[in-house]
Amino acid sequence: MRKIIIFSYDGSKFYGLQRQKNLRSVQKEMEDALSKIYNEDIVIKASGRTDTGVHAFNQVAHFDSNKEIKDLKNKLNEYLLPDIVVKKVKNVSNDFHARKSVIKKEYIYKINFGPFKSSLNDYYYQPRNKLDINLMKDASKVFLGTHDFRNFISGENDKTVTTIYSITFNKKMDRRLEISFIGTGFYRYMVRNLVGALIEVGKYKISKETLKNMLDTIENKKSLPTAPPEGLYLSKVWYK
Repeated sequence: MRKIIIFSYDGSKFYGLQRQKNLRSVQKEMEDALSKIYNEDIVIKASGRTDTGVHAFNQVAHFDSNKEIKDLKNKLNEYLLPDIVVKKVKNVSNDFHARKSVIKKEYIYKINFGPFKSSLNDYYYQPRNKLDINLMKDASKVFLGTHDFRNFISGENDKTVTTIYSITFNKKMDRRLEISFIGTGFYRYMVRNLVGALIEVGKYKISKETLKNMLDTIENKKSLPTAPPEGLYLSKVWYK
């Protein structure tokens, strides 16, 4: 029997999602809680990894067990709150896979471009520079569509082509900004690298044409800053 769990977590409290030896991870916390409840070893498969400091509003994971546990959501939250919050648990068909069945994802990046606030430090990127948001918004259009994002992915990866359907800029109160990225998939550090590039545009350090050239000519290597992890949130996952 296969179940999925939809849950949120505060990434500032973990060394990423993936289980790591001697380090607190989301996967270890989830698997330890499930294993205690089911009294058997449970392994979860998530929709994708998030790195140290990265948050999630709606992460999805599946696991298998032949046992049926009543009130599983509340039992999990007894172990996991407050850093992980289970929102929903439900049965799915055995051919569902939390990662392989994904058709698109949304990530949100949060920026506070107002006065620095220590209370936001783990949850927003707080640049010291003034940013030209309109220039960033215009430059983001070059990323829409299907491209080879090799120059915006960290590390080695056999697959570097993906599709971004939309990038939207939402201004919030108190001079805060949320940038939403919806696409078929995002590779390691990709969203943070895209945000880092757009911030460089907003600082007038590079142009929209620079970003276009980095997409069109993958051999054109240019070192751009990677936005820090604390502003990044996995927001939503869609399935077939």
